[in-house]
This record gives sequence, structure tokens and C-alpha cells, in this order.
Amino acid sequence: MRIGVLTSGGDCPGLNAVIRSIVHRGVVDHGDEIIGFEDGWRGLLDGAYRELTIDSVSGILAQGGTILGSTRVQPQSLRDGVPRAKELCESLGLDGVIPIGGEGTLKAARLLSDAGLPIVGVPKTIDNDIASTDVTFGFDTAVSVATEALDRLKTTAESHQRIMVVEVMGRHTGWIALNSGMAAGAHAIVVPERPFDISKLTEVVQERFDRGKKFAIVVVAEGAKPEPDTMPWEEGTIDMYGHERFTGVATQLSRELEHRTGKEARPVILGHVQRGGTPTAYDRVLATRFGWHAVEAVHKGAFGHITALHGTDISLVPLAEAVSELKTVPADRYAEAETVI
Repeated sequence: MRIGVLTSGGDCPGLNAVIRSIVHRGVVDHGDEIIGFEDGWRGLLDGAYRELTIDSVSGILAQGGTILGSTRVQPQSLRDGVPRAKELCESLGLDGVIPIGGEGTLKAARLLSDAGLPIVGVPKTIDNDIASTDVTFGFDTAVSVATEALDRLKTTAESHQRIMVVEVMGRHTGWIALNSGMAAGAHAIVVPERPFDISKLTEVVQERFDRGKKFAIVVVAEGAKPEPDTMPWEEGTIDMYGHERFTGVATQLSRELEHRTGKEARPVILGHVQRGGTPTAYDRVLATRFGWHAVEAVHKGAFGHITALHGTDISLVPLAEAVSELKTVPADRYAEAETVI
């Protein structure tokens, strides 16, 4: 068989592990030919690709980022490009296409699948917000990076008697904030699923200082917002891809906490450092398993599905189900974290 693979959306620790796994399973075990489209969907639309061999994926298992590159494509451009993508796949004699990406990528994959392309998706997002799989690779690495940063920030916060407001990734869901905050023993966790009560948050922070504690750590997901009309708030704009441009919740929140408590508050924005670098062992294993099963799905003709982790097993889930809703942090997980705001 001839199989195409691409990576789309934000980069993520473990992408190269998936690519490597697809090549090894396809080439070594099935005698397949694997081609990699460069820079995501753009490579598929423009016909930019290269052959992926065992040698070309040597040494990339622990490497961050993606050797194929990744770019975002405007939704309308992708819709307009469906006929061109079908024509290219047919001219290349592709028996299957494996796109690796998050919610946006999987929605695009469904669009192409509905148009008749032989698609098997692999879910990827550090936000862990795809409901049809228990976990996505990259999430464990992001939580580990954020947790280490929080551990380090505790010492400097205590030395200077400061409030540290640490912003982690999470546009619509607060899984990274929740897990890293719990792991590091943060004193408050703010997530997008629930608008925060600035008065209650201030009370939690102030109470620490009233008890003689010298610092406070607040973890906040980038997409979190306050309850309406409770504090000054600058809304962001919408970019060309339909995503909200955030205006810096950590900066705005630290400013308000400093004003309300009289204590020095500093914003710390971890940003893309959570995306880069070496994936954890867990993410390498999960990514490798996803790649292995994606190749098997192509050989079985199980198109229109994605690989998913359920318990300890990898199964296939219809693309339509995979993009039907986001996996948000449920109420019972708030209850498990004693200081969740």
C-alpha cells in the first residue's frame, strides 16, 4: 500500500514518535510506501511531499516538534481545496491518508473523509480536550513541564513574598491547569469551564497571607475569564482561523490581585515552552501505539475513524464522534482539588 501522513495544527511532543511508528509498521511489517506531506494540509493541497524511509525517521523518537512541519490553513481554503486534494491523492495512488492533529485537524479530516478520501486520523492535543479518547499524547509532557515550572516558581515567590499568577495553555479546557496545579500544590486553579469569582479568589489568596504564609501560587488556563462585570477585562479579537486572540489572563489577573490584596503579584506565562522539547516516556509510548494502529486501520479499510485510547486498549472511533464535542473538566474533578476556584 501507499500511505500519506501529515501533521497539522500546533506542534506537540510525540508527533515524531507517531510518524516514526507509521513508517516502521508500514515499511517493515507491511512493505508499504510512506510519503509525508510537508507543512500540514498545505502540503496536501499544494502537492508538497517526500518519501519517508526507515533512515529518514531514525533518531526522531525523542525529538520534539515535527519533521514534516505544520501550518494552519483557513477553513474556507481547505473547503475550496477538497477537489484538488482528491485529485492529488488519486494521482499519487494513495491507499490511505493519516492526518495527525487536534480538534481543528480532525474536523478538516472529517470534511475530506465525507468527500470520499481514505482518512484515518490520529488525535493530538496537549489540551487533552478530545472527548473520544481517554488521553491524547503531548498532554503528559505539557503537564510535566508546567509542574516543574510551578515547583521552581514556589521558591522565588516565597523569597520575595509574592503572588505568582502562572498562565498555562488551555483555550477551552483546563486540564493542564488542573493537573499541574494539583501536582504542584497550587493555592488556586482557574479554568475556562467556569468563570472565576475574583472576590472569592482574592479571599483565598489573602487568607494565606493572613495565616502568615509568605506567597501564593495561582495557576490559570489561558482561556479563563472572570464572571461578567466583576473586574476590568480586555477582550481579544478573532484571528483569520477563527480562533480568539487572548489578551493575557495572567497579566490582567495579577494586576487585579495586586490591587485588591496590596501584595506584589507577578504574571508568568509559560506559553509555547509547554509544546516543545522531549516527550515523556508515556507520550512516546502512546504516540507509537497510535501510529501502529493507524496503519492497521488503513490495511483494514477502516476509513473515517481515529485511533483512541480507552483504558489500556487502542480502539477506533468514528470521526463524526471524535469532533462532536470537547472534553471539558467535569465538576467532580473540581471537588478533588481542594483549592480549585
